[in-house]
Amino acid sequence: MNKEKNRYSDVELDEFRGIIEKKLIEANEDLVILKGSLSHKDDHGTDDTGRSFKMMEDGAETLMREENAQLAARSEKFIKNLENALIRINNKTYGVCRKTGKLISKERLKLVPHATLSIEAKMAEG
Repeated sequence: MNKEKNRYSDVELDEFRGIIEKKLIEANEDLVILKGSLSHKDDHGTDDTGRSFKMMEDGAETLMREENAQLAARSEKFIKNLENALIRINNKTYGVCRKTGKLISKERLKLVPHATLSIEAKMAEG
């Protein structure tokens, strides 16, 4: 009788843990850089240039800071999702689709290690 697996083995979970921990390190490093760019005020030495140039540069800097703030918020959300995936690994529920209860494919989890939905459930969501 071919019984379908309902969870990943401890060895497989350890493999996923390694992938997630590596992504967490990278994401935290990116977040530090983004937060650093938000806290530094770059003057670029425009004090002695024309007023219109200064206004354009200030506008561009504001736009860049807003984009960096959005990237930082996304990075924080990504980090939280990765941390939640580690909790699921510890609970041995990692890789189980929260809609269907079936295992999410290894290929999907290697690409999106914080996934909680199988491809089928994700596509059905729209």
